[in-house]
Amino acid sequence: MAPRGRPAAAAMPKRGARKRLKFRADDVCSERVTVADYANSDPAVVKSGRVKKAVANAVQQEVKSLCGLEASCVPAEEVLSVSGESCDSSDEMDTKESINGRTASRKKKSKRHKDPDGGGGEEYPIDIWLLLASYIRPEDIVRFSLICKKAWTVTCTAAFWTRLYRRHYSLDAYLPLRLRPESMEKLHCLRACVIRSLYHMYEPFASRVSRNPAIPDSTPSTLKNSRCLLFWCKKIEGNRQEVMWEFNFKFKKQSPRFKSKCCKGLQPPIQYEEVHTNPDQDCCLLQITTFNFIFVPIVMGMTFTLFTINVSTDMRHHRVRLVFQDAPVRNGKKPRLEQGVQVVLDPVHSVRLLDWWHPQYPFSPKA
Repeated sequence: MAPRGRPAAAAMPKRGARKRLKFRADDVCSERVTVADYANSDPAVVKSGRVKKAVANAVQQEVKSLCGLEASCVPAEEVLSVSGESCDSSDEMDTKESINGRTASRKKKSKRHKDPDGGGGEEYPIDIWLLLASYIRPEDIVRFSLICKKAWTVTCTAAFWTRLYRRHYSLDAYLPLRLRPESMEKLHCLRACVIRSLYHMYEPFASRVSRNPAIPDSTPSTLKNSRCLLFWCKKIEGNRQEVMWEFNFKFKKQSPRFKSKCCKGLQPPIQYEEVHTNPDQDCCLLQITTFNFIFVPIVMGMTFTLFTINVSTDMRHHRVRLVFQDAPVRNGKKPRLEQGVQVVLDPVHSVRLLDWWHPQYPFSPKA
C-alpha cells in the first residue's frame, strides 16, 4: 500500500509575530468592546496594557447617547472620524501625561518640604502658656520650654519664676537671707535664686542633695578642661578630736564649642536679661577635706586636666591627685604630667563636688 500522506500541518503563528490590535472607528459599539481593550489583558496584544483614550471616549459618548443624555458639544460623527486618527498617537499622549503627573507630584513634595507650616496647627497666645505653666512641676520646666517658642518665652519671664517660688515656699524651710521672700522682689538673678531656693524647699530636689556620699563611687569626669577661678583653704574644728582642713577649688566649666559661630544657643529676650543673670553659671566647687594641712601651689587661672582618687598608703583612707596645666588638653590626647602642676592630697577624709545650685555652695548675698 502506498504510504498515506500526512495532512498538511497548520501553520502555527510565531510568538513574536502576533499583531497588535488596532482600533477602528467602526468598532465603536457597545456590542464590540472586547476583553483585549482592558487593563488585565495580554500586553503583547495591547500595547499600552489598558483601554486607550480614544476607545474610552467613544464608548462613553455612545453610552450617554443611549441613555438619552447629551453626548457632548461635539457631534458623535466627528468623534468617530477623529478617533481613527488619534489612536496611533494615544500611547505618546499617555507617556506625556505620566511624565507630567510625576513632575506635578514632585512639585507638591517640594512645596511640602519648603513650607513646614503647611501641615496645619494653631498658635495660642502667650497668656495661655503662662496659665499652663502654673501647673507644671519644677523638674518638668525643660520639657515644657521645648514645646514651642512661646512656651520657652514664658519660662524666661519674671512672673513665671515668681509664681514658682510662691507655690513651693514654706515657712518651715530655713533659707539664707538672699533667698527669703522679701529679697525675691529683686529682678537681678531672680532665676538663679529661685532654683537655689527649690533645693531647700522642694523635697525631690533636697533628697538628691542629701544622697551624695562622702567619697564618690566613680571619679567625676565633668571637670576636665575646666578653669580654676579661686582657691582657698580653712581649718575645721568640729566635734571630732582631730582637726581637719578643707581645700576648696572653684572651677568654671568649659562652654561647648559650636561649629557655626553664629549659633550660640538660645538667648533670653532683652527685657529679661536681668532675670537670667547668673555670675556662677557653669561653675562648681571641688571640696576636699584632709586630716592634715598640705601645702598647695598657686593654681588659679590654670586648666584642670587630670583628677584621680586612689587608696592611700595606709590602706585606710583615700589619696587625691590633681593636675593643672596652662592650656586645655584636646580630646583623645593624654596630658603631659611633666609640663603641669601636680597637687597630691593624702590622707583624704571626703571629696565633694558642689554645683552652683547646691545649698552648701558659697554665693554672694549681693547676687
